Amino acid sequence: MSSEQGTTPTPLSGEPGSREAGPREAGSREAGSREGGPREGGSHRVLSHRVPDLGALELLLAVARHGSLGAAAREVGITQPAASSRIRSMERQLGVALLDRSPRGSRLTDAGALVTDWARRIVEAAEAFDAGAQALRGRRDSRLRVAASMTIAEYLLPGWLIALRAERPDTAVSLQAGNSAAVAERLFSGEADLGFVEGLAVPDGLDGAVVAHDRLAVVAAPSHPWARRRAPLDPAELAATPLILRERGSGTRQVLDAALSAHGGLAQPLLELASTTAVKAAAVSGAGPAVLSELAITEELASRRLVAIPVAGVLLRRDLRAVWPTGHRPTGPARDLLSLTRG
Repeated sequence: MSSEQGTTPTPLSGEPGSREAGPREAGSREAGSREGGPREGGSHRVLSHRVPDLGALELLLAVARHGSLGAAAREVGITQPAASSRIRSMERQLGVALLDRSPRGSRLTDAGALVTDWARRIVEAAEAFDAGAQALRGRRDSRLRVAASMTIAEYLLPGWLIALRAERPDTAVSLQAGNSAAVAERLFSGEADLGFVEGLAVPDGLDGAVVAHDRLAVVAAPSHPWARRRAPLDPAELAATPLILRERGSGTRQVLDAALSAHGGLAQPLLELASTTAVKAAAVSGAGPAVLSELAITEELASRRLVAIPVAGVLLRRDLRAVWPTGHRPTGPARDLLSLTRG
């Protein structure tokens, strides 16, 4: 071909005149790829750099429907100059003319008709993808599984869940109560979407955020000798006294163990019970002194069924935390519940 005739444009794949690369050409291209040189269509090029975005493809489909760039621009909600600019940008990206523009409107070129057919398939696939993603979100948002340690489950979560119900009336919520160790296990096993614990720190493998603060109180029935003493308890005396306690693994027990470790550690428990309610009932009955969250004993202190015993020289304070598996920030209803705890 002479230089006067110009350069023949390379036909699009699938158009008349296109041909498959011969063995020699294919071998040359493979060698170029192995050598790391630039290659059109090579796997090292990111697909999104070569394929127009969905907005541009939707605009092209609108032009095909209306035969007018202005009408297409109105349909997709942009100005006509912006639509014209987007089409020109797509033509430069693809290396072909897509529209023949005239005062009577815009008509697809042969290449534009072929690209429009491809665009229709891509947009339909994207719509199917979006519908599938919405279904996944709907399934996720239809339920919320919460695991919480006892004090939070009994005295804080009911209010938070009532507020969540007002925001998400269609979300079914299940609550599993247990000690802080059990909460962590349920999160690790995928049995819970969000957890709440009362221990000294976030368990290994979990991320967390402080949602409230709590203090532990030493309490006894009014008939107990401690209820009549004037001076605060000494930490060593508290440590040496058999107490009614929660089981090992509970947040209350962790805080108490840490606070009294420098004072000889806890004596053998008088009773070891698996719930805050059981510990409280045993203390009210006069079985012995107990250590309980202040959240759990408001009514008992007000009615003097229990008496708070001051303790000197020891800090029985703890943070209450929401927790979730490391790297998996709460989403959907779990995210909304977490937000409510901070409100």
